[in-house]
Amino acid sequence: MTERADGRDSILRGIHVIDGGLATELEYQGANINGPLWSAHVLEDEPEKLRAVHRAYIEAGSQCIATCSYQVSRLGYAEVGLAAERADAALLRSVELARSVVAEFPDRRVLVAGSLGPFGAALHNGGEYHGNYDCSYEDLVRFHRVRIEIFARAGGAQAPDLLAFETFPSLDEARAVGEALRPWPELQAWFSFSCRDERHVSHGERVADCAALVASFPQTVAIGVNCVPPKWIPALIEELRAASGKPILVYPNSGEGWDAARRCWTGTTDPEDFGARAAEWFKAGAQMVGGCCRTWPAHIRAVAEAANSVLA
Repeated sequence: MTERADGRDSILRGIHVIDGGLATELEYQGANINGPLWSAHVLEDEPEKLRAVHRAYIEAGSQCIATCSYQVSRLGYAEVGLAAERADAALLRSVELARSVVAEFPDRRVLVAGSLGPFGAALHNGGEYHGNYDCSYEDLVRFHRVRIEIFARAGGAQAPDLLAFETFPSLDEARAVGEALRPWPELQAWFSFSCRDERHVSHGERVADCAALVASFPQTVAIGVNCVPPKWIPALIEELRAASGKPILVYPNSGEGWDAARRCWTGTTDPEDFGARAAEWFKAGAQMVGGCCRTWPAHIRAVAEAANSVLA
């Protein structure tokens, strides 16, 4: 990987396999995630199921696991009648739970990424897949600054190794996060975008332009895409490589489709095929590969095998 002169990118040295879909694996464990807080409900009600998911991904080969905090925000908690303090505590609790599982693997180096979804994730309406929000730019900065500050001021078992800004749909929201991050230049973060096709993020801007923007933030240690179809990944890696010299991460969905009318998944997914694709993504320039919606520990095990064969 390309390491910056100040050495900040070195936190990702040797990290090639990240985890897979959290919510769908929680469902497999029997958790109920149908409420407006989605997988964050598990933090409140069923922490042992969350530990089981983190454990399954590490056993499958994950070298970095994301916390169950994507959907956690004061805004989202207020909508279900929970106090701001409850949301803040949930962010820290998500890290504690992840670290408690990492501690079960003392011979492994496993990073904990504090997952932070976009403003659209708090709206519970799929806004992270279009980015058309009814709010001001200043609203976006305030929304993100609150959660960043919680993690920035955390210590010990409540502090993630880095932040993961995931499924971001637009250039403006990425810019807002950059402004929100400004008081904490010492933090380290990756940025991952949702996309509408092989060239554009969900809101319509070029993914290359988004990558170039976040590459300018002193906190950025990797840039990528997530929750996109696997077939788009080769072209998206090309776009990301052209935009910056930052390490690239990709974690697409399984390739299945969501039928909104019938509220069910369509198509099939094959972990072995996913692993074969992952080998090609590594060869194309991705440093880190994982999975998003509808990927399982079996997919991540296949990714780990691909990483071992390609990067050995």
